[in-house]
Amino acid sequence: MKVFNLQCEHGHGFEGWFGSEEDYRSQTDRGLLSCPVCETHTIRRMPSAPRLSLGAVTEPAPLPVQPPASVDAWATTPEHQKVQELWMNAVRHVLSNTEDVGARFAEEARRIHYGEIEHRNIRGQTTPDEMRALNDEGVEVFSLPIPDTLKGPVQ
Repeated sequence: MKVFNLQCEHGHGFEGWFGSEEDYRSQTDRGLLSCPVCETHTIRRMPSAPRLSLGAVTEPAPLPVQPPASVDAWATTPEHQKVQELWMNAVRHVLSNTEDVGARFAEEARRIHYGEIEHRNIRGQTTPDEMRALNDEGVEVFSLPIPDTLKGPVQ
């Protein structure tokens, strides 16, 4: 099993597990790899050090913290990784605490807003025009991009 550190063009870092180097190349060539956060297919393999078990381990001296030189550099900082983790946790929370009404979202949101049915937390799909119309009627809605990796079972 090969575990590679991967990063998308937007700086989101994640791990990829592959049966071999050839599996990684094959999936990359066929466009099967995508970022679990933004779903882009532009993925690059990041450098990583092998783990060696050499007996007793001593704590390495902490590295001095320097401000990143660019957005790409910031994307690899612990702060960025923490923000990414918090965002993914927020999306998971929304998914687990709402009912997916699919394309009926605007209709269901209006029925809840006008008291025709009991209040419940819902999510679904609607067009930008329909979303503006809902906001104009006083129905509070917002867009939340959900990565495909969170829409179905983990493979």
